[in-house]
Amino acid sequence: MVMHAPSTELGEAHTAALQPLWDYVRSEQRDVLLSPYLPATCAFLTHVLLCAPFLALDALGSVNQRVRMWRIAAGSGPPPSVQEWWACLLRLLGRYLSAVLPATALLQALRSPSLPELAPSCWQLFVEVFACFLLFDTVFFMWHFSMHRIPWLYSNIHQLHHRHHTPFALMAQDASSAELLSLLLLALGSAWAVGCHPLSEALFHLFNSWLAVEDHCGYNLPWALHRLLPCLGGAPHHQVHHHQHRGNYAPYFTHWDQLFGTYRSPE
Repeated sequence: MVMHAPSTELGEAHTAALQPLWDYVRSEQRDVLLSPYLPATCAFLTHVLLCAPFLALDALGSVNQRVRMWRIAAGSGPPPSVQEWWACLLRLLGRYLSAVLPATALLQALRSPSLPELAPSCWQLFVEVFACFLLFDTVFFMWHFSMHRIPWLYSNIHQLHHRHHTPFALMAQDASSAELLSLLLLALGSAWAVGCHPLSEALFHLFNSWLAVEDHCGYNLPWALHRLLPCLGGAPHHQVHHHQHRGNYAPYFTHWDQLFGTYRSPE
């Protein structure tokens, strides 16, 4: 019993580190957390906000040589205009309001989420978020591969996403309503299958949105995550997919493409 006391105390300390934050969220934002409109609203707003820095980069690219040097050469053209960004934003808003918001609101109402009293430990938070990424990466790979290999799925669901030969951040979600809804359901389903604490689920969705935006941004930035973590493909990896319309089907990690022979090197 004595030998296990330090580890128990450490676990309690890690839980206590997040408890004040969780207590505040539970007490002050309970109605928001339990709202059936939360998943779609957060997905849309988070995506738009995370795209804002790349809109600034696209604008700076016309006057700054260093920014232009960061653009990926393979399959890349000039940065999209403000008009292209605006048209893409309006398409996204229309699809969220007409399809994604009602469908996810119904799902959330049926799901009946609960808010546990205890916050997760820091270790639990890390494990759950990492497990979500591994699971989401797997099911996304299978779904994406299927959409490219089955003609009906490609023409009716996925082809719209490939209208852009030069990816940019906002178009990460410029897809058909069916594809948008399917990807959001894959993310929600991954968190549900892992059994995430709501804090872990929120962190997973935040990082998931950021990585999707970074994958489509069209820039090979010095601080990009794929430079820090070699297991990630990043924007160069995904830009090859948009340029060749095949290969590199996994969204983030590269192991599934390497195992199934669908990996295409950005070089």
